[in-house]
Amino acid sequence: MQRTAPDPRPDPPVGLPVLPDLAAHLSAAADRTEPEPPGGAAPLRSAACGYWARRGLATDPGQVLAAPGLAALLLALYAAADGGVVLPRPCSEAYAPPARLLGRQVHLAPVPAESGGVPDPFALLETVRRARMHGDAPRVLVLSIADDPTGTCPAPEQLHEVCEAAAGEGMWVLSDESRRDLLHDPHDTVLLSPAEILPDEVVVLTDLGATLAPASWPAALARFPATDRGAVLRAAALDALTALRTPLPGPVGCVVTHALGEPDAVRARTAAAARVYCVLAAALHHIVTEAGAVCRPPRSGSHLYADLEPLRRPLAARGIVESTALERKLAPWAALGGHRFGDDPGALRVRLGAEALLGAERELRQRALDAPDPLDLPHITEALTALSRALAALTASAAG
Repeated sequence: MQRTAPDPRPDPPVGLPVLPDLAAHLSAAADRTEPEPPGGAAPLRSAACGYWARRGLATDPGQVLAAPGLAALLLALYAAADGGVVLPRPCSEAYAPPARLLGRQVHLAPVPAESGGVPDPFALLETVRRARMHGDAPRVLVLSIADDPTGTCPAPEQLHEVCEAAAGEGMWVLSDESRRDLLHDPHDTVLLSPAEILPDEVVVLTDLGATLAPASWPAALARFPATDRGAVLRAAALDALTALRTPLPGPVGCVVTHALGEPDAVRARTAAAARVYCVLAAALHHIVTEAGAVCRPPRSGSHLYADLEPLRRPLAARGIVESTALERKLAPWAALGGHRFGDDPGALRVRLGAEALLGAERELRQRALDAPDPLDLPHITEALTALSRALAALTASAAG
């Protein structure tokens, strides 16, 4: 039987320049030969406690695990929970593969119209019911309160309903809060952690490569409930991390420990990144909606999720009838089709990101960070203008 070749993922944008403060700490630790122990050393876990305490979550080092990236952490958590996984649809690319590697069933529950990151509570209950009818036992629900791919933040009442529904079904809630510090308008967006709603049922996840450290230095954290049940889950996840034998590199552990203390340079970089992403994501939102797409306004992070279904007729005339084709047409702007996020491959949905506008050269990316208004930079305005023209051409020329 002939296998279908996997759909190659385009290279991601290079991201923001490495913060000199972090580069200096990595260089200073470069001669450290020993890795971090499985789950992270005491100094790193203590620094994580301070990080969460500043966000309203009192934490003990015994509640924390560190891992070399979100994928390894999810793999350990899914193995520890030992059951099926329910994900919002669409959701981050990172969520499903570790479950499938373990042979766990992945169930997708659609998000409501208001925001991504959490499933509709009634859809969640129906998804769990159907899974059980077919012999599976969902044990885990993954949420994203500052969502990739949609760039939205669910309202507190949405979170309450979903968390209560999951708890009623005996499920663990894994709350991905990696992008919570990249809110575009912190005074206008109420961000609530599910751990504040159901502290005994929620494991908080943070991919440090999303905010505090470069994505090429993989490190992620988990905060477990301070209960006997939470301790059992943490011990099982630690066993899984130990079995993986892929520890966090020692030099990266040193840098992460420093970054979690959030010195002035790190805080300033996070604020600058949030400001730049806010401006660029808003510009992308204006362009795609002006072209006729439907798109939730982005509230956090660097991404937004555009639905081009209203443009299906002219796009179909150009041979664009599924998300893979749409992704190829918008490749210069690092577009990723909705099929990569668990969405219907036949739907004309695509994720766009601000990183694609920053430029490939370090100097250009640094100028975007330093500029009072990134939209005044020629390379950014050119990229936005080119996207607007490309979207117009995909519809107008086809209609003609």
